[in-house]
Amino acid sequence: MKSSREQAARNRELVVNAAGQLFRERGFEGTSVAEIMKAADLTHGGFYCHFKSKTELAALSCEQGIARGTAFWQRLAAERKSPLRAIVDHYLRESHRDAPENGCFFAALASDVARQEPYVKRVFTAGLRASFDVLAGAIGGGKKAARRRALSTVSELVGAMVLARAVDDDDLSKEILEAVRSDLINQ
Repeated sequence: MKSSREQAARNRELVVNAAGQLFRERGFEGTSVAEIMKAADLTHGGFYCHFKSKTELAALSCEQGIARGTAFWQRLAAERKSPLRAIVDHYLRESHRDAPENGCFFAALASDVARQEPYVKRVFTAGLRASFDVLAGAIGGGKKAARRRALSTVSELVGAMVLARAVDDDDLSKEILEAVRSDLINQ
């Protein structure tokens, strides 16, 4: 029996990870339960053994994905002499722009979350707050000033990534990323 519980936990994790990738790539409405289960290499019928609804899965995938991103920012901040620069440089990479399915939940899903049920919004909001806190710690200085700069910085990072992905001109896309990088690093 223990083995089947362990397998169920592994399967659930496979589904959450597959959903996170597909949601970031295609959005919540552009991703079906059948596609998620296929990506996890599981049968469609098994979905409701693990989750009450697609909304529950959306919230869980956001929660876990955002937590991973926040933990990564914490590691960058702890390991680098210039933590803000490390975070900005990592975030505003072209490879991040070109692979939304592996990137930031904020840039990939903020517009979609605005149209989701309150439960998904609460999870997204909690993750965003945690990201602000990590960035404020990386910025340092006075608590209020650091928080204000963190709010602004995350907004610039996410906005730059959204716009860089949206345009059909690679030079303009690169220019957006570089302008924001320069602005944030030179503040």
